[in-house]
Amino acid sequence: MSRPASRNGMAIALLPLIAILLGLGIWQVERRAWKLALIDRVERGLATAPVPAPGPAEWAGIDSEASYRRVRITGTYLPCRTKLAQAVTELGPGKWVMTPLVTARGFTVFVNRGFLPEGQTLPDCITTSVKPVSISGLLRLSEPKGGFLRSNDPAANRWYSRDVAAMGQGLAQLAPYFIDADRSGDGWPRGGMTVVRFSNNHLVYALTWFGLALLTAWFAWRAWRGRGAA
Repeated sequence: MSRPASRNGMAIALLPLIAILLGLGIWQVERRAWKLALIDRVERGLATAPVPAPGPAEWAGIDSEASYRRVRITGTYLPCRTKLAQAVTELGPGKWVMTPLVTARGFTVFVNRGFLPEGQTLPDCITTSVKPVSISGLLRLSEPKGGFLRSNDPAANRWYSRDVAAMGQGLAQLAPYFIDADRSGDGWPRGGMTVVRFSNNHLVYALTWFGLALLTAWFAWRAWRGRGAA
């Protein structure tokens, strides 16, 4: 007795789905390898001594590979150009204090001086004493546009992400990154609060896709053998 054409068609129709599921599983395996390499690179970078922050000649080559690199810079703050970006930390809600620093090398870079909890205020920028400082910390890429479901509003000076290009409108030779400053004391703003954590669930996702591919292959085999549901 010949196999019903409908069952043959079902088995054949499932083949592309099996290929897609296998492809998704392989993609997650590759993503896992990339994530493990990223974690290893960042952990090794955090353990190294700070290097000079990238200057204008190096900006074109800055990408995600540069994130969390330990850097150092010397310059003078522009306190009256400080921006406060919304933050939620282990200490509760507050703001990141983002202040541009004119470096001794001639360019400007935003420094995240640290966390300022709600209820705390900064000194009046007009009366703040300005003198050269040396900063070390982590290089971070700019965060354009805004936070989750909230867009930055430069006109109202409301910031939900650390978008250095928007924050630094009008500043000359502005770096496309910012620096999360190391902690330098117990006062406010408090540096050194960068959370370096990467989720790595790619193995679970890969096993899920491979499992679905195996299950689909079993259904296809049953249909081809004529024992599956019509």
